[in-house]
Amino acid sequence: MKVVYDRRFSAGGYAQDNAAMPGRMEAAMGGLWEGPWDIVAPAPATREQLLLAHDEVYVARVEADPPLFAMASLAAGGAILAARLAHTLEPAFACVRPPGHHASRAEAWGHCTFSNTALALLALRAEQRVASAFVLDIDAHSGDGTKAVLGGWAEVLNPYAEDAASYLELVEERLAGLRDIDILAVSAGFDAYRLDVGRKLDTPDFEALGSLVRAASLRLCRGRRFAVLEGGYYLPDLGANVLAFCRGLAG
Repeated sequence: MKVVYDRRFSAGGYAQDNAAMPGRMEAAMGGLWEGPWDIVAPAPATREQLLLAHDEVYVARVEADPPLFAMASLAAGGAILAARLAHTLEPAFACVRPPGHHASRAEAWGHCTFSNTALALLALRAEQRVASAFVLDIDAHSGDGTKAVLGGWAEVLNPYAEDAASYLELVEERLAGLRDIDILAVSAGFDAYRLDVGRKLDTPDFEALGSLVRAASLRLCRGRRFAVLEGGYYLPDLGANVLAFCRGLAG
């Protein structure tokens, strides 16, 4: 498995929100530096790629804020690289910011800028690498932007259950029912953690989620799977949760 990351993601100055808080990316990467995975740096998404998911006026509005545009286009490029790696049967986790699952074609909220996961899938489709896809969003908040950008092309599942056991059961059942997809993507938010805003999942649950995605991808699409970082704000345990998920995803 590859980890997509650039040290520029740890730089400050592009925004003032929870996703941009000092130390967050260092925490997320904490356990990944010592893992058995290669860390690769992305290139920023091109304007042409950004327009696959966003309106011209919206892209221009983000461009008017150069620090934000530099970071957000690099995040989008990281998601695209992870998707391309997955297509070549190399699972990948894009550790990027700002997140993207609340970014629609003409607006964004919830610390997001560009619709990273959706944009990565649309880039693969534009390159004629995939014709179908499925997105599992495990963030504590619904990936409304991803759903809006992908429209009727790719389904986005945001599971809801009262407790962790029911949540995992729901994900397993839904993945088991999938047929005929070319790639499986995960909007990997970690704020559903029991000490974060979602107050539901524990560290082993994230590894279980990664394992479920891995198993489904091996059954459905020759193992083509990738994940993109979304939320996750309890920094003391963020690295452990990211590492657990990646262990499950990698197998």
